[in-house]
Amino acid sequence: MKHCIEHLHVKVFADGADLASMLALSREPHIKGFTTNPTLMRKAGICDYRAFAREVLAAIPDRPISFEVFSDEFTEMARQAKEIASWGRNVYVKVPITNTRREPSYDLIRCLAREGVKVNVTAIMTIDQVDAVADALNPRVPACVSVFAGRIADTGVDPVPLMAECVRRLAPTPLAELIWASPRELLNIFQANDIGCHIITVTHDILKKLNLVGYSLADYSLDTVKMFYEDAKAAGFTL
Repeated sequence: MKHCIEHLHVKVFADGADLASMLALSREPHIKGFTTNPTLMRKAGICDYRAFAREVLAAIPDRPISFEVFSDEFTEMARQAKEIASWGRNVYVKVPITNTRREPSYDLIRCLAREGVKVNVTAIMTIDQVDAVADALNPRVPACVSVFAGRIADTGVDPVPLMAECVRRLAPTPLAELIWASPRELLNIFQANDIGCHIITVTHDILKKLNLVGYSLADYSLDTVKMFYEDAKAAGFTL
């Protein structure tokens, strides 16, 4: 299983905010980086943003980790971004593509990139947004462009052609890496790999399924039959 994952070109980043899980995953060679967001941190019960981030960075100093700004005002986003960036050389600062008023963050991205901040522009879902972000980035500073392929799929749109086009659009900016964000299933890792996507962020729940890669479908069928049988027996069902 690990042999298959490790020989993929796409880099697997673990997406979550549970410290114990992050530390366990940091020992896995196929996990190349980490991402977080305010929603995941809230679900994990994080109360002190700065303390959590510093604890994570002290434990995982050797792989890229993204932390997100959380203001809705661009001036405050800029201040937060600069502080977050100061926490470590492996830190990427997640900046949303717009604020809640649908005002684009392109000027902020441009200013941060010019100052050498490694941004991870997040919540992107259109080609036009990708083009605008690519134009705002500093070609000499690494950056990530997170396109939420899973949420695109939630709307009934096939994300694979769109993501393939994003790969093409970002090609002239070689330090900008495309992230396949919000995957919904393990298959998405291989889809991202096949189109040349640079990174895929994978939740801890999906990562737990990695042991199924290459598993016999006939055996998996039998496992499923056994599960139904054992659950019916445990429930004490009768007819």
